[in-house]
Amino acid sequence: MAAVSARGLTKSYGDKAVLNGVDLEIPAGSVFALLGPNGAGKTTTVQILSTLLPADGGTARVAGYDVAAQADGVRRSIGVTGQFSAVDNLLTAEENLLLMADLHHLRRREGRRRAEGLLRRFDLTEAARKSVSTFSGGMRRKLDLAMTLVGDPQVIFLDEPTTGLDPRSRRTMWEIIRGLVGEQGVTVLLTTQYLEEADQLADRIAVLDGGRIVAEGTAEELKRIVPGGRIRLQFADPGHLDAAARLFEYATADAEALRLEIPGDNSVLTVKAVLDALDNASVRAESLVVETADLDDVFLTLTGEGAR
Repeated sequence: MAAVSARGLTKSYGDKAVLNGVDLEIPAGSVFALLGPNGAGKTTTVQILSTLLPADGGTARVAGYDVAAQADGVRRSIGVTGQFSAVDNLLTAEENLLLMADLHHLRRREGRRRAEGLLRRFDLTEAARKSVSTFSGGMRRKLDLAMTLVGDPQVIFLDEPTTGLDPRSRRTMWEIIRGLVGEQGVTVLLTTQYLEEADQLADRIAVLDGGRIVAEGTAEELKRIVPGGRIRLQFADPGHLDAAARLFEYATADAEALRLEIPGDNSVLTVKAVLDALDNASVRAESLVVETADLDDVFLTLTGEGAR
């Protein structure tokens, strides 16, 4: 069953079309990443699905509720963490969580129980009674996500949740997100510009550019649809490098590094053909490395100037 589905979503501001017919289908209990450059329409998509912004056209359902006609049902079922922290700097971590519990109309005892549980889960117990103004960026982001979970949402929208975090804090957030899906079965729609983040977390990835979904699939499926695979050969002397370069028409030689890169699909047959060609010509390579396309290749090929 789809936790989030959208058909033909459109949104314009004056003459500028931000979304131009976006279709999404996100299975329950999965992480779905929306990947794209600045201005691609990622945040607008999240705002429409979370009822913060009306669409000009198309339909969408979240947790079984129609976004336009049943907005209250959608809001009861979701949590949203935006690009910028929504915590109150004048309050402590515990007070921020209790405030969210009040906004969700939880009974006092239940609200305190959830706050204490979330503080433990996000390793914020020792900082529970400290002012948020003293928190690091990583601690603030963890508290921001904890506040999103007070209402026990079925679907969570994370709009660039690790922007500005250092690598250690980013990886901590990844572990938390994986835990939400694996332990609680929630559905996560993640927007990001970090290619490694999408590769690490997402079950499926949609590439958004110019208000359209230009590709969708698993990380491995997306890597296979763009050119970018290569075979790298390392040589011990220039003579063998030059001889190998003459064997492969589209190879690129680096004379200083004594390295040859051959574009290819990285299949076993291709690797065997390269080795056979070297053997038949009595050319000796010191090492061979097979490299696949990565999400950098996908991003650069399918978006912006690369797509045009």
